[in-house]
Amino acid sequence: MKIGIDKIGMYTPKQYVDLVELAKHRRVDPAKFTIGIGQDKMAVAPLSQDAISMAANAAAKILTAEDKTAIDLVILGTESGVDNSKAGALYVQKLLDLPNRARVLEIKEACYGATAGLQYAKLHILQNPTAKALVIGADIARYGLDTSGEVTQGAGAVALLVSAEPKILALDLATSYFSEEVPDFWRPLNQMIAEVDGKYSNEQYIRFFKETFADYQTKTKYGLNDYAALTFHLPYTKMGLKAMREILPQVDEAKQNELQQHYQQETLYGRQIGNIYTGSLYLALLSLLDNDAILQPGMRIGLYSYGSGAVGEFFSGVLQPEFKAQLDPMYYLDLLAKRQKLALDDYEAQFTAQLDPESENQALTDDDPFAKYYFAGIVDKKRVYKAK
Repeated sequence: MKIGIDKIGMYTPKQYVDLVELAKHRRVDPAKFTIGIGQDKMAVAPLSQDAISMAANAAAKILTAEDKTAIDLVILGTESGVDNSKAGALYVQKLLDLPNRARVLEIKEACYGATAGLQYAKLHILQNPTAKALVIGADIARYGLDTSGEVTQGAGAVALLVSAEPKILALDLATSYFSEEVPDFWRPLNQMIAEVDGKYSNEQYIRFFKETFADYQTKTKYGLNDYAALTFHLPYTKMGLKAMREILPQVDEAKQNELQQHYQQETLYGRQIGNIYTGSLYLALLSLLDNDAILQPGMRIGLYSYGSGAVGEFFSGVLQPEFKAQLDPMYYLDLLAKRQKLALDDYEAQFTAQLDPESENQALTDDDPFAKYYFAGIVDKKRVYKAK
């Protein structure tokens, strides 16, 4: 029995900041942003789009009525949770009208949460082969205005439908993981923005990649030549390339060039959206699948997930015969093209705007044509989500 990704959907808000403009505003050489870290635009979420609504919007793109009936596991991976107790996935379940006879939970471990959910879902389908699982990574990356991490912010969600006999990517059963408590990134409970030691975090990302990739080689006997492409968690698009360069000497120059060419295709969406934490690896995967014309069924794709603090995991999957038919690249081309550029004054004002938790009733509206769901505000201290 095969188990893996049957469908994949993405959502990002309609607003973005142009990073060349931001660089000039911050008195930084624009090349530091566009070349040094490899980012062009940064998605910005309005108050009406949070991790819950973005998760529902990403999933709504791919789910049919038949899919919904079969789903009995819903997992939201996020570090942008809206409640210290209640799982955000419960709101998603209600918005999407998913069955009540389902396990519904939220997973937190920095940017690794969705991968933990995917591996949980894989084991669930192994035990329940007629069922389907919905795994979503949704986040708003925030580091603060005029900080070193500002340019690596972003917002969005990626939804994965997991099933037996998947039509996109059949996951190999083997996986390699490595965990260690390291203080590279954290967000105290009383803070809206994250703390990060950027240089140290980059070092840990690479160290964990080398640990997990080497262990996976030992477990599976797959060498670098066995992969058509490697996909990475991309907090910014140059990060994965730094890690991949550590292992490129294992293959000849022709294979090195091939892997780097595929890598460029996986960065295309991330360059326009930015960091979406738990969804970033799967945004890279979707970008690769949508934009790489060379990929063919039967090719093996490697995936590296990293969540600061820290957990890393490397695993792989094989592209299925019908994978191209499950994709909708023109939809995402349209979504990205029709976004609105924020003036920098508006971006800075919006960054600091928050609903007052002490106010009893606060209403929000949303006019994003690509969003079916939105955060409508707070009534009697309860969060309200609505469908359009």
